[in-house]
Amino acid sequence: MTAPASVTVRVPAKVNVQLAVGGARPDGFHDLANVFLAVGLYDEVTATPADTLRVTATGPDTDRVPLDRTNLAARAAELLGARYGIAPDVHLHIAKDIPVAGGMAGGSADAAGALVACDALWGTGASREELLAICAELGSDVPFSLVGGAALGLGRGEMLTPLEVGGAGDGAFHWVFAVAEGGLSTPAVYAEFDRLNEGVDVPGPVASVGLLDALRMGDAVALAGAVSNDLQAAALSLRPSLAATLAAGTGAGALAALVSGSGPTTAFLTKDALSAGVVAEALLASGTCRAARVAVGPVAGATVV
Repeated sequence: MTAPASVTVRVPAKVNVQLAVGGARPDGFHDLANVFLAVGLYDEVTATPADTLRVTATGPDTDRVPLDRTNLAARAAELLGARYGIAPDVHLHIAKDIPVAGGMAGGSADAAGALVACDALWGTGASREELLAICAELGSDVPFSLVGGAALGLGRGEMLTPLEVGGAGDGAFHWVFAVAEGGLSTPAVYAEFDRLNEGVDVPGPVASVGLLDALRMGDAVALAGAVSNDLQAAALSLRPSLAATLAAGTGAGALAALVSGSGPTTAFLTKDALSAGVVAEALLASGTCRAARVAVGPVAGATVV
């Protein structure tokens, strides 16, 4: 069989509808109960044979995307190649549309996209379990970027259980994402979480039964009452201006507003597509964010296009 000339994989952003964070572990990580929802903002990763491993990127804020071997997409190609004895001589081109350093797992999405693209390009025939194992090695959010849909992540977030979402199936929930100026470092947000909780006995993270029920029923109002993010206080401490963005979205009628993951992107759950448009316009008009993006979720994970 002739190898394809190139392979392009589309991979979605995520929002954490619940991010419950335990205290710091001896290894420096935190136990999580992380309820992921894949949403329809996408990066596309194209893998093409090359003389050496090379990464390029186009799209918003790609000046902040590393183009060397520290890029998670490059590391994904190296790990897959090492497992199958293949030199990772591939050009990975990332067409970015997920906010960079925005708490929506853009880098993790690119890693999952590169892994699926290189697997198809090289014909490795890796099993889903092998790909997920490589994903977990790359980072806590990478396995979910591969799987998509909705899932509960335990451990560091990499141990996934798929979750049922009711209602209209794909795209049951309508979201608006407000993109902030600049990024926030995930390690810095966790360090601030630890500082804010110094001397506090942080309880072990547990998924909210009410939230899981709301997902299963496809009930946006019930979901709005259950969303939570234990990193939000830390993100707001480092970036106090996000409070004005959250207030602007809530004032425009969003059912719920929260920081997405470690931020600084903020997420607004709305009743329907019409409400999402209204909230997006109000956020832009408020001057508290750089862009407002409308998306639905859940959507499929990394997919060859």
